[in-house]
Amino acid sequence: MADIRKIIFVEDHGNERAMMAKAIFDQHNTEEDVCAEAKGLVVLFPQPMNQKVEAVLISNGFTNCNDVSSQLTEEDFGEEVLVLTMEEQQKQRILTQYEQAKNVQLLTDLTGDELEIMDPYGGTLQSYGLCYESLSIIIKKLVKLVSKGER
Repeated sequence: MADIRKIIFVEDHGNERAMMAKAIFDQHNTEEDVCAEAKGLVVLFPQPMNQKVEAVLISNGFTNCNDVSSQLTEEDFGEEVLVLTMEEQQKQRILTQYEQAKNVQLLTDLTGDELEIMDPYGGTLQSYGLCYESLSIIIKKLVKLVSKGER
């Protein structure tokens, strides 16, 4: 993973799995030169973090849960940017919709996991908790991949 300076986690609205992934990445990332963002594919107006995501993060010791969703744009892509989607269809949508799209991968393909990240939208708090557990394992693998020792 040479020269990655920014990771953008992307999902449909950007205020659930992407924000959860960003929070977990920020907690475990020790590389000062790699930052993370959460973006959405369909963000009509900025929305705060989903309340169930916030509850799960707080229950797992996170304190900074005041992110607001923002739209993925052409300007987000670059040589030093890695764009990671939660679902294959989101990856395909990005590659189709954005001329500048490069370095776009399905998160679980990159980390060697078989299943996509389940979408807890509209589900119970427990389903958001299960999503957090899955993401936590996968994001820890990602952090190792982007650490200097693995470049």
